[in-house]
Amino acid sequence: MQLSAEFDDPQNVGETPLGARRILTMKRGSFAGPRLNGRLLPGGGDWVLVRRDGVAQLDIRLTLCADDDALIYVSSRGILDMAPELRRRILDGEQIDPAEYYFRTVLAFETAADKYRRLNRVVAVGVATRTTLGMVTDVFEIQ
Repeated sequence: MQLSAEFDDPQNVGETPLGARRILTMKRGSFAGPRLNGRLLPGGGDWVLVRRDGVAQLDIRLTLCADDDALIYVSSRGILDMAPELRRRILDGEQIDPAEYYFRTVLAFETAADKYRRLNRVVAVGVATRTTLGMVTDVFEIQ
């Protein structure tokens, strides 16, 4: 499936003992695939830690609401390795080829909905692209 999310303005916590911390809250989004479609509920987010080597560790948590109103919790860990000047250019509205940076995640799902219960046993990987307003992630189930 493809998942798109739009962020609110970042909450910049600042330089902590572990690195620079910022929190990106998700305002809205959607997802679509051959077996799962719907919208991203507001309130999820990405608790980003930019390490001293400049690589961002991602801790993403969000709730999907399927077209049939079933709720699916998603937790994801990942890495974003992007030069600061590329990030600035993206935020300024420039289209940057995703091959110029590394943005990958590993997703796990949790749901009580019978129709989607199989997701509780799925691991997926995400290949993501940073956009001016948020991110777009192509999600692939690992067989």
